[in-house]
Amino acid sequence: MPITVTPTAIPDVLIIEPKVFGDDRGWFFESFNQKEFTEKTGVKEPFIQDNHSYSAQHILRGLHYQMEYPQGKLVRVTQGRVLDVAVDIRKYSPTYGKWVSVELSGENHKQLWVPPGCAHGFVVLSKDAHFLYKVTNYWHAASEQRIIWNDPTLNIDWQLPEGVVPQLNEKDAAGLLWADAPKF
Repeated sequence: MPITVTPTAIPDVLIIEPKVFGDDRGWFFESFNQKEFTEKTGVKEPFIQDNHSYSAQHILRGLHYQMEYPQGKLVRVTQGRVLDVAVDIRKYSPTYGKWVSVELSGENHKQLWVPPGCAHGFVVLSKDAHFLYKVTNYWHAASEQRIIWNDPTLNIDWQLPEGVVPQLNEKDAAGLLWADAPKF
C-alpha cells in the first residue's frame, strides 16, 4: 500500500494518504495493508473490528473515547465529506487539550489515525456520508465517555455554515464539559 504519512499538530495523529491509481476507467487504491501501515506509522496495535456508519448532512457524532478500553481508530470516508476531529486528552502529552481537524472525503481518499488517548468526532459537511473506521479495541459501553461538541474551552471550529446547529443524538448532546471530563 504505497502511502504518505503526515503528522498533524498533534504529532501522533496522522494523515494517511494512499497512492491512487486512476485512468479514464476509474481508480484503484489499496485501502489498508497492515505491514506497510505499521512500518510507516510505527503503530503496532492490531485492528480487531471494522465499523461503517451512515449519516446525513450536519449530523455530528462525538467527541467519543473509552477510559478503561481505549481505542485507536483509523478512519476514512467512502462517500461524501466530513470534518474529522481529534482532541488530545492525555495529561502527559505536550499537546494535551489541543485539537486537530481534517476533511475526509470519498474524493480525497485521506484517512486519519486517531491514537488511543484522543477523543474523536466528526460532522457531515455534504448531503450525507459513509464513514468507515478500524478500531484497536472493542466497544465497551461502561467505559465510554463524551465531551460536548461545543465546549468553550476547546472552541473547536466545526466549519458549519453560520446559524447551523448540528444534529446530535441524546448521548452526544449530554456530553461533558472539558473541565469535567475524565482524562488519561
